[in-house]
Amino acid sequence: MIFVDPPAWPAHGRLWSHLVSDRSLDELHAFAARIGAPRRAFDRDHYDVPAERVATAVRLGARLVSSREIVAVLRASGLRKPKHTVRRSAPPAPD
Repeated sequence: MIFVDPPAWPAHGRLWSHLVSDRSLDELHAFAARIGAPRRAFDRDHYDVPAERVATAVRLGARLVSSREIVAVLRASGLRKPKHTVRRSAPPAPD
């Protein structure tokens, strides 16, 4: 199932929501494409979705839940990827 929280996160002059799956990232990517979310909106384990796409997400089957429930869904699914666990590429070696 797909979940979305209410738009509450300000950035770039807009409010944003988080879109997550409790099953797989494949499910999440497919759903995000259906609502027109670009792949660049994907951040480790969720999509950042502008407020104007939330109604479409809900109409297409996403369940509206609190931000706390978003985190709980990610943890329970095993899909949660905290920032500190994301591996960054090493800087180039000096010449």
